[in-house]
Amino acid sequence: MPWDFWLIFLFLGVVIPWRGHVRLRKLLALRSVDTREKLALYAATIGFQWVLAGVVAWRGIARGLQPADFGLASGRSLELVVAGVGGGAAIGALQWLNLRRIGKMKGEAPELLRKLAKRLLPVSLVEFLPYSALAITAGVCEEFLYRGFALAAMTRSGAPMWLSILLTSVLFGLAHAYQGKAGILSTGLFGVLLAIGRLGFTSLVPVMMWHTGLDLAAGIAAPRYLLERMEVTETES
Repeated sequence: MPWDFWLIFLFLGVVIPWRGHVRLRKLLALRSVDTREKLALYAATIGFQWVLAGVVAWRGIARGLQPADFGLASGRSLELVVAGVGGGAAIGALQWLNLRRIGKMKGEAPELLRKLAKRLLPVSLVEFLPYSALAITAGVCEEFLYRGFALAAMTRSGAPMWLSILLTSVLFGLAHAYQGKAGILSTGLFGVLLAIGRLGFTSLVPVMMWHTGLDLAAGIAAPRYLLERMEVTETES
């Protein structure tokens, strides 16, 4: 594997989780985050992800990776869009039900999610519109990084497909370390599903939509179910 690919994997496996951990500590230290701070956070994250995806695309193309290697070859547009919209709606619905379930739970993991929801997720239309742009950015850029570049780089290096799926999913889970251990595990498992979908359709288009659907559902359902529980708890105390 070329040296610059190794650097990208190092960045994805070390710098991204470390950055998430630092951000988590800063967020949890804040009593609250107002609309302006949320919008600034959304904008910074959107910019960071697009720049990172651009740099990775540049190095991948320089090393001979083609659009088809990234899962970006054209063709079967209608089929891919239908699979993306249908899958995104189904995954979004499951996310909605899962967050409603978590909203009724007690414990360390649900409490961490409530604290994150209070500081990260939109609670008004003014916040939701930029958050939607962030959800779309995450769906496009993160899928390009983990199911596009990372899978292509590993398979080109001769790694077995099962190992490529496993390692890229672990990296994807670690990128969400700010959600706690449960978040790493659930996101890693979701990464396996996304990798299988990307390989099954030989395209990133459906899984980009699936990822976006998950994040959009979280932006709507999490404030409704997680923050309501937090308000009840604070009232009781």
